[in-house]
Amino acid sequence: MDEAAVAENIHHAALDLMMDPGIKLDHDEICKTLLDAGAKEGTAANVIRLPKELVEEKLALCPKEFIFADRQGNGPPVSATSEAVIWSVPGLKLYEGNAIRPFTKDDMARVSRLLDQLEHVDAVFGFALDDVPPRARDVVGLRTIAENTAKHIRVLCFTPQGTDMMVEMKKVVGDYPWFSVGFTAHGPLRWTHLALEIFRRSAGHGIPATINGEPMAGVSGPVTLAGSAAVGTAEILAGLVINQILEPGRPCVFNLGLAHTFDMRTSIAVTGGPENHLFALIAAIMGRFYNLPSASWVSTESMCPDAQAALEKTCGFLTHLQSGVSNIWSVGQLESELTFSPAQAVIDDEIIAYVNRYLQGFTVNDEALAVELIRQVGISGSFLEQSHTAEHFRSELFVPKLLLRRTREEWESQGSKDLAAVAEAKAQQLMQNTVENNLTEDQVMELDVMAKRFLNQVIE
Repeated sequence: MDEAAVAENIHHAALDLMMDPGIKLDHDEICKTLLDAGAKEGTAANVIRLPKELVEEKLALCPKEFIFADRQGNGPPVSATSEAVIWSVPGLKLYEGNAIRPFTKDDMARVSRLLDQLEHVDAVFGFALDDVPPRARDVVGLRTIAENTAKHIRVLCFTPQGTDMMVEMKKVVGDYPWFSVGFTAHGPLRWTHLALEIFRRSAGHGIPATINGEPMAGVSGPVTLAGSAAVGTAEILAGLVINQILEPGRPCVFNLGLAHTFDMRTSIAVTGGPENHLFALIAAIMGRFYNLPSASWVSTESMCPDAQAALEKTCGFLTHLQSGVSNIWSVGQLESELTFSPAQAVIDDEIIAYVNRYLQGFTVNDEALAVELIRQVGISGSFLEQSHTAEHFRSELFVPKLLLRRTREEWESQGSKDLAAVAEAKAQQLMQNTVENNLTEDQVMELDVMAKRFLNQVIE
């Protein structure tokens, strides 16, 4: 595969689509702003054509590297070529104890503590909290997560008013990007008023934004992966232009990896198929082409932590990390991103460690070949007591935290538990632990007051 040719072809197809037929933007003020900046009117109301020159001008303003900060203002640099940062997922339901139910505010607190303790999770995603009015779920969610983890927070945005309040809450903690926002185009080739208004109201505060194209191949995009990638890229480029006009230099992520397919037999949106991993590859290629961080998700259609989830998510993490995706959403995800499983989150953390060890590869040099040591030990000797073994086994050998490496007799003596049961028990233990949120008592109190005031306004 010629990566440069792939990127060029998709880029030019997206540019063509942005001029003909253009992008529908359900926001009069933003349409006017774009026209003032050099965009052209389309053939219908609120359809805007974006010339190549305008797109390139605004793309040049996007930071090539930035951080998703934790609660102390720190975080690994994220770029088109950086090591991946890995997040949890949004959703609606919780799978726990072999049962499914709506996700609540208390669940958000417990899950945040769990994710805080998983080594390979860099950020905690907000949820649709069933016991909170929809118009307050973003604000209450942000406050709940902030109290139960010190990691970066990716909020779910539900209303423009909630976005205003979250901007105010950001000031309480610090003037660094300790949470981020994002929204998805409602394709094909359309951004809704809600998405654009949330971008507008969150602009000007240095809050990173994930710009999501989510074509469904065969439904809201051509059934061919390249065709859907062209649609999604056009949507994302339009979102990038808008965000750079609203806030020049705003940190943005090119997220084509949410693209998925449609099962023509069952009418199910597929997120865990091999095509999804190819969309992730395209996302990473386009991110490198634009020199912007890319994003994608590792998902499964499985309803519980079973063999299907293991298959789809292991393949997903391997392909995403090999492809160079900058920002991977996944940990805990089941049922095409509708459901979160604490047990699956623990398993995913183990899968990531396993895949990372494989991708680390191996070293071939004099120290690793150890020819002189082999001679010293000699035929039929043992390397177990050699200092070379003690010096290298920790860096050379993968040591699982969860996977079974015992005899059958030991396994049976401990209840013959399968991996899902072991992970469930581990998750329950971690969710009971207290974690450090790196907030002062005054900050916790102020965030609580702001969230309660906003909730009361919504209820009234």
